[in-house]
Amino acid sequence: MNTPTGTKRLQLALLLGSLGLLGPFTIDMYLPSFPTIVEDYGTTASLVQISLTTCLLGLGVGQLFIGPMSDVLGRRKPLLIFLIMYLVASVICAFSPSIYLFIAARFLQGFAAAGGLVISKAIVRDIYSGKELTKFFSLLMLVGNLGPIVAPIVGGGVLAVTDWNGVFLVLSVVGMVIFFTVLFKLEESLPVERRVPSNLAQVLKNFGSLLRDREFLGYALTQGFMIAGIFAYVSGVPFVYQNIYGVSPQVFSFLFGVNGLALIIGTQSVGRLADRISEKAFLKFGLFLSTGAGTVLLTALLLKAPLLAVAIPIFFLVCSIGMIATSSFALALESQGHIAGSASALLGVLPFVLGAITSPLVGVAGEYSAIPMGVVILSASLLSLLAYFGLVQRASLHVQPANRTLGS
Repeated sequence: MNTPTGTKRLQLALLLGSLGLLGPFTIDMYLPSFPTIVEDYGTTASLVQISLTTCLLGLGVGQLFIGPMSDVLGRRKPLLIFLIMYLVASVICAFSPSIYLFIAARFLQGFAAAGGLVISKAIVRDIYSGKELTKFFSLLMLVGNLGPIVAPIVGGGVLAVTDWNGVFLVLSVVGMVIFFTVLFKLEESLPVERRVPSNLAQVLKNFGSLLRDREFLGYALTQGFMIAGIFAYVSGVPFVYQNIYGVSPQVFSFLFGVNGLALIIGTQSVGRLADRISEKAFLKFGLFLSTGAGTVLLTALLLKAPLLAVAIPIFFLVCSIGMIATSSFALALESQGHIAGSASALLGVLPFVLGAITSPLVGVAGEYSAIPMGVVILSASLLSLLAYFGLVQRASLHVQPANRTLGS
């Protein structure tokens, strides 16, 4: 695939962005129906939140499997296979007779959706590098960030005319549309001569080299902890807004969608200013912004402040993740072009594995307490800061003296 420019570049961003939309649509679209699912299955809030946890685990495990597969087989064929799997899993979710089958089907749905997430990012690295990689990834994030805005709003709209089962039927239609778009519009970006050997030993070697790279691991953990905090927000906020503050599913969808604008502001500020402000500067600013917003949020929740005092720090928290995700991904993947699928998989799996841990924690005090959500979010921000300054910064300090020695 030649490097696209102009209109073709925008078309590629829309196509790859639609693949990235599978993640937020799969995660966010059914959030307004959490209380209804609890009632319909006669179960607990924690079990319904576990359905989000299994989905996140599926998204994480799927990326570990699909990323290396795409390095071996190319990007297009695996993508089509997992889009079919996504369609089937969505239908199973819609008609699950028990909460336990629903939870299992959500894992399968997340596993299949991982194909769109990891392969779309690997395709970007196949085609771009350097500042152009950062700029295009921010453009891709602009499209992908429409998901958190549109998904809960669509979910609330579907709930206005049908029950939560209809949400998953809509997701099956989304999967079908994306499948045919990829089938007819997406070219293969990884030629045969650039593919890696098809053996488990090589895959494990690739992952091992990534995990031994202190700078890459630092970026991965920085992003992973921060996004895990956002998943705690995603899991907890339906109950906080609807059960504690008493808003309707439609108002919740609007408030949740507004935070999608924060994601766009964060990601696009990195892309638009990449030629003038370094990715590392944006990353540091985002980390301090998230820590400050997390502190204000927890304080507001402890004081049982009005809804606005909770919604505002959440807005800035989500804005910070836009900066952190865009800059850390570009910095981490820049030197990993030879194994972009595996690197993209590791960058993708950590947030979902960590998110699978944090999501159930927000419900430990019941569906009428918001304190656990605030504690988890602030803790995630602090761990992100620790990962960056403890790994990335220290790795840079070790490299600089070596460079001075070579140059002397």
